Formats: sequence, structure tokens, C-alpha cells
Amino acid sequence: QVQLVESGGGLVRPGGSLRLSCAASGSIFGGSAMSWYRQAPGKERELVATVDSAGNANYADSVKGRFTISRDNLKNTVYLQMNSLKPEDTAVYYCNANRFPYDYWGQGTQVTVSS
Repeated sequence: QVQLVESGGGLVRPGGSLRLSCAASGSIFGGSAMSWYRQAPGKERELVATVDSAGNANYADSVKGRFTISRDNLKNTVYLQMNSLKPEDTAVYYCNANRFPYDYWGQGTQVTVSS
């Protein structure tokens, strides 16, 4: 059974930083594209960043230059380093593992950016 467990969310002031982690159990991690999504209240879930199995990363325009996604294949963990946080980054952040035809989600971790 595959499980994705996020951690690292919390309350931070504008301009601050947080690092999210997503630990994957099971055999899904190695060949999967790993992504972070977020969903703010009243909004649809949106893709924030993706890193493929080769380590190539892509970002939403709204977070380029501020967020960095990375993966540690030995630890089966994907990270999201978030710098220069803004109030509009407030959302529940979800980890996703995708390897066709499989698609797995974590339970989410709350990130709140507020003064």
C-alpha cells in the first residue's frame, strides 16, 4: 500500500520561509513524477511544482523564483522549499505521486501566511 505523508506546514509571516516534506512508503517513489499542489479556500486545486524521476523541475508562474522542489530518492522524500512567502500562498498543500496508471495523494498540510 502506498502512503504519502506531508509535514512542515504552519503559520509564517509574509516574507518568511517554510520547507514542506513528503515521505512516500511503498514502491511508487522511484519511477514517479512527484508534485506539490495547493488548494486555497473557495478555489480549485492548482499545480505548484513538479519534479520528474530524472530530477527535472517545473513550476507554476506564481511561485517561480521563490519555491524550489527537490527529491531524495534514497529517502523516498520530496521537498518544497518556499521562500518569500506571500499571503496568497496560504492554502492546503498536497503531495502527489504519479506513475501511469497510478496516482496517489497525501492528506495535505496547511500553510498560512499572515502577519
